[in-house]
Amino acid sequence: MEKHSALLIFESLSSGLRLDVYRLLVRKGMEGMVAGEIATTLDVPPNNLSFHFKALTQAGLLTVEQEGRFQRYRANIPLMLDLIAYLTEECCAGQPQLCADLRQASGCSEAVLPPLFSSSGTSET
Repeated sequence: MEKHSALLIFESLSSGLRLDVYRLLVRKGMEGMVAGEIATTLDVPPNNLSFHFKALTQAGLLTVEQEGRFQRYRANIPLMLDLIAYLTEECCAGQPQLCADLRQASGCSEAVLPPLFSSSGTSET
């Protein structure tokens, strides 16, 4: 991922409502939701969301698919994982094994964190 792409993503998520939309769609996974369902769930007038959908879609965080007269939105989870990798790839000067104590101090489940070591048992760099 390039710095410009990361900045575009962060800019898009800097709105509380857009962050709520994205997190909701992450929870829904590949099922996604149609725009009206998102508006109802977040208790937001549907016409207020179109601007936010556009920003999230332009940043690549959402995909949209036409379903008859509805539009189904899905979170681009691979992009989110790419962003996390971009943010953490230089952790501890490229020696992730040094980050073990920091990982334990975080509130994240081990299951969602990138591995400290490759399958060959060597540290990933």
